[in-house]
Amino acid sequence: MTHTLGEPRPRPVAPATPTLPRPTARWAVTGGVLAGPLFLAAGLVQGSAREGFDFTRHAISQLALGGAGWIQTVNFLLAGALLIAGAAGLRRVLDGGAGATWGPALIGVCGASFWAAAAFPADAGAGFPAGSPDTATLSGHGAAHMAAGMAGYLALCAAFVVLARPLAGRGHRGWAVASRLAPVAVLAGFAGSAASVLAFTAGAGLGLLWLTALTARLATTPADR
Repeated sequence: MTHTLGEPRPRPVAPATPTLPRPTARWAVTGGVLAGPLFLAAGLVQGSAREGFDFTRHAISQLALGGAGWIQTVNFLLAGALLIAGAAGLRRVLDGGAGATWGPALIGVCGASFWAAAAFPADAGAGFPAGSPDTATLSGHGAAHMAAGMAGYLALCAAFVVLARPLAGRGHRGWAVASRLAPVAVLAGFAGSAASVLAFTAGAGLGLLWLTALTARLATTPADR
């Protein structure tokens, strides 16, 4: 015999089972799911209630101007906090897999851009707030606001491309294709802002809502599907 009586026999290795995110990560990643819908809903309510505001002429950012502007400022700050929390939660959800580093980092940059947008308000223009001239003059804080928004949305678009890989890895190949195409639609909206403010609003809204959808999909799908 080649085995001794006391020699332990190897135990069978149980196959790895797919795991969903831990509760802490689920709570954090909820921020990324809620940020967009809450921000947009607050903007729509304010825009409908503020006198003189017209969605076809004014950007949602301009709601931070005037006597009730503090509401939109808080909206920016809250959205930024939720995006950063969501990025931290998404990092734990991905748990070192594809996109775990750059995807959440880029979403965090987007969240920080909302804080910068709150610190540097947009310029008045197109008659809003009441009494403002129709033609806006670009100020220093207005330029900083625009730069923050552009940097944030470029980072968000890059995150969509990065996160297409873990989506595909979880079996959501259609979602992965859509995540690579979403930046095209977002940037097309921004490019169309010269002709219509609504195009810019639609592009920005689409970006936030797609982040909600893909974050929810990644958070509710096991890593090893």
